[in-house]
Amino acid sequence: MPARNAADDDSPAPATAPARGTGHRITRREVLTATALVFVGSGCIQLSSAISSTLFASYGTAGTSGLRMLIAAALLLVLVLVRPRLRGRTRGEWLGIVVYGGAMAAMNQSLYAAIDRLPLGVAVTLEFLGPCAVALMASRKVKEGACALLSLGGVALISAGPTGYSDLAGYVAGLLAATFFGLYTLFAAKVGKAGGGLDGVALSVTVAALATLPFAAPLLPTVHGTDWALLAVAAVIGVAVPYSVDTVAGRITSARVIGVLFAFDPALGAVVGYAALGQDLSHAALAGIVLVVVAGGLLVWFSGEDAPDTATGQPGGVDLGAAAAAADLPGDDAAQSPSLPPAPPV
Repeated sequence: MPARNAADDDSPAPATAPARGTGHRITRREVLTATALVFVGSGCIQLSSAISSTLFASYGTAGTSGLRMLIAAALLLVLVLVRPRLRGRTRGEWLGIVVYGGAMAAMNQSLYAAIDRLPLGVAVTLEFLGPCAVALMASRKVKEGACALLSLGGVALISAGPTGYSDLAGYVAGLLAATFFGLYTLFAAKVGKAGGGLDGVALSVTVAALATLPFAAPLLPTVHGTDWALLAVAAVIGVAVPYSVDTVAGRITSARVIGVLFAFDPALGAVVGYAALGQDLSHAALAGIVLVVVAGGLLVWFSGEDAPDTATGQPGGVDLGAAAAAADLPGDDAAQSPSLPPAPPV
């Protein structure tokens, strides 16, 4: 059931329950939970990309991405019976949902254009530069920054090893995907912490489906029966599952943490490309995968040492409330405000 918005609850909040992200210590258990969620989501989305790549010849990269997003939105809104709350949302909440959905759409379109020109592992590696940059910018400790740099080193080995690729259009598309993946990383945490639950994800996926509808709508009469099945599978494991678990992972940790955990993407992308699409892995790529996995493991270990920053009250010194205010998004300010006594009964 979607979580209620704090504004909808007339009862005063318990004084002993601090708001998530305000003086909250991100524990090792929470990072382990987020790690498992992101790992599952990453594996699903790489399999979905491999499935979708077989449809590029029939529907193009933009059309395949749009059809997949349209089916995912329908599944989330209708079949799963997620009924998003439309009333009572602030302008900041709606802005977060729209930007999150827009990032989903643009990230998928760019990534599929890259996958059409580059091996899956290389395309996803380029895309990972976005969340890696988010993790680097948000880190306030040397060890956290080192994890991000270690992941970046692994990414470089996977992408630019002895058998590197030089398709300029593919690299441009991959870097565009990285830009939007960075935005997606930030708003996965923001939408998750807004407390909307799956209804926020469903609305964001709907925004993404509407944004890509011009590519999908003309192709609807041409889709064959077996292709509908492939698109449906790709929509479930490539959109509905990973975007939901990413949002939950962002809610229980932070954009900084999931930015590093998204390093699973290039590693699993290279493995799926090899196993499902017959794309060879060089020794350098294998070494890069090891570095990426080690970086994720170290982040989990270091997370047990996290403590709220004394100046900001945020783990790692990242002031999410200030960032939300700058972007006019719903932060934790409402939860930080002193509880007012309940109004007298009328």
